[in-house]
Amino acid sequence: MGSHLATLPDVVAHEALVDAFDASRVTRQSFASRAEILTAFEQSLVEASEIMAPMDDDWMMSTWTLVVHGKPALRIPRGRFVRAVLLNHSYHHRGQLSVYLRLLDVPVPAIYGPSADEDPFSRR
Repeated sequence: MGSHLATLPDVVAHEALVDAFDASRVTRQSFASRAEILTAFEQSLVEASEIMAPMDDDWMMSTWTLVVHGKPALRIPRGRFVRAVLLNHSYHHRGQLSVYLRLLDVPVPAIYGPSADEDPFSRR
């Protein structure tokens, strides 16, 4: 999962640049260590920010198409694609991680604020 999320920001930004994206071209990069994943994520954020900075509202409302096996499978506003794949997809994986941690009896860290595993009144 780490390698998938590490490059998600710049992959989505690049996919948003084209009017039609062919899903059969999707590839995944693999990394040898946690440090490589973290470095890739930082680089991905920088690249995505640079790519998306000039995108204005009109461009984000323009149609983006997902193509599967040469046929259009989905047509949505480009901004909706970015939100669905970059943001919602990241939230989905964050939720998966919290479930895995619970199953392993590992305290869930603060994700969107204190979790039920953290005592906000403790004197650590």
